[in-house]
Amino acid sequence: MPETVHAAVGTAAVDDAVLRLLDLSAVDYADRFALDTAPPGTPDEWARAMFGDRPVFTERLIWEGLLRLRLRPDAGPEVVAGWSVGARGEDWIRMEARSPHLVARIHVQVDAGGAAVTTAMHYLDRRGARTWSALAPIHQRLAPLMLRAAARRRAEVLAVAPGCDLN
Repeated sequence: MPETVHAAVGTAAVDDAVLRLLDLSAVDYADRFALDTAPPGTPDEWARAMFGDRPVFTERLIWEGLLRLRLRPDAGPEVVAGWSVGARGEDWIRMEARSPHLVARIHVQVDAGGAAVTTAMHYLDRRGARTWSALAPIHQRLAPLMLRAAARRRAEVLAVAPGCDLN
């Protein structure tokens, strides 16, 4: 049976401490999806298990095509799937991207056995609000699947080489 993913949708439903870590002047949209039990890993390992080092075609289509986010073309420790790493803490990483119409943040957090991903948007104009409003229901259906898939990838990495991360 797949792990249960807990969802919190709406700025009022997401913990204030997480919202502060997003470092947005205003949060117009937020959601958080969490697994209570998940394979161990650092926030960077979990972010890369969810998104990879470079965005795949469908991610580029959505992020760059529809949302017009400016992704970075390079890869490395300060980039996850084209998103800049804006900040890190001991148990979290914040990924950032912006477009002419919105500012986007993804916050990945791990704790004793669990993992969570928070997505937040600040709209810069009506086009940003309209575009994300159309995409948000799709995102809300895909986020739990993505989190479960990342948990499977983390478990596979640990099964291949316990104590060694191959990411």
